[in-house]
Amino acid sequence: MLASQYTLSFDSPSPNEYSDLRSKINWDSSDLETVETSLNNSLFHVSIKLHGVLIAMGRVIGDGAMFFYIQDVIVDPDYQNQGLGDNIMENIENYLARATTKGATIGLLAAKGKEKFYARFGYMERTGEPFGKGMCKFV
Repeated sequence: MLASQYTLSFDSPSPNEYSDLRSKINWDSSDLETVETSLNNSLFHVSIKLHGVLIAMGRVIGDGAMFFYIQDVIVDPDYQNQGLGDNIMENIENYLARATTKGATIGLLAAKGKEKFYARFGYMERTGEPFGKGMCKFV
């Protein structure tokens, strides 16, 4: 349950809000035009604000049919360990329960040390069997 002082929204954050929140956890961001395109192409957004300031968010990207990817689950360090990340993930899971069908794949890249957080929602590390280890490339 989200405390009453917070505002939950399913609208996309602005490119500036998104970039500012990413910078608070030392994640790089792109130019605002690229950020806007990325946010606009997302399948689902959930954000939490306090007094109009974005303090937590998450989104889902993908093709909307077979492949879904959880992206940018972020909580401002000043507000961590208050259940906001859980609330973000619960809303993402509710969306995915409605949007996915049998056989869909839901993926994510957990930040180092956050694997246990996602495991609580049923996500598991890929050890290589039967599909091989997960891989990624950063440009």
